[in-house]
Amino acid sequence: MRVAIAGAGAVGRSIAGELLENGHEVLLIDKAPTAISVERVPQAEWLLADACEITSLDEAALQRCNVVIAATGDDKVNLVVSLLAKTEYGVPRVVARVNNPKNEWLFNESWGVDVAVSTPRLMSALVEEAVSVGDLVRLLRFSHGDANLVELTLPPESPMAGVLISSIDWPQDTSLVTIIRGNRVLTPNPEESLEAGDELLFVAAQAREEQLEELLSARPAKTAG
Repeated sequence: MRVAIAGAGAVGRSIAGELLENGHEVLLIDKAPTAISVERVPQAEWLLADACEITSLDEAALQRCNVVIAATGDDKVNLVVSLLAKTEYGVPRVVARVNNPKNEWLFNESWGVDVAVSTPRLMSALVEEAVSVGDLVRLLRFSHGDANLVELTLPPESPMAGVLISSIDWPQDTSLVTIIRGNRVLTPNPEESLEAGDELLFVAAQAREEQLEELLSARPAKTAG
């Protein structure tokens, strides 16, 4: 898979390193000469250019990319890159970094964004997740279908602890994707039971989040932030 990353700062370089380790081709784009640090990610391709300009994206051959990641520290730049990637080059998957939570509402399919990642929201969600067993935590928002990636750690007093996955009447428009149990990452098996302490990851419609929390926790739900 070929991935172009606009923004070669700490975030962009970190993403590039992970993708390269997984065997993908990566192109890092940045207009600041000081950001071009080939020695930090030597396996990546590098391009000194303004990712908001068509000529730069032509040079980057964006039409050959399977994924574009807009990872700069400027929300305006990330929106422009996302829109150009989707509308001018038909990139199948566009992921954009949201720096200011107040701008989250802009990062949707109208701007070419398939997945918006809000760094402040993700950090606060991880803090919440660490201290709030039984609370639903929103980790990631998908622009298509108004769906979110959400997490809930099953509390010991949950009525679903010990219940077979196949016998649980899940809310409509929700899907259990992964179970993290201790050091193991499990694919949900209908013939297995949930256990107290399981970290459950769902893709769920926002309108169903409260129902999901009520089902799994042993107390009234609160609205996920």
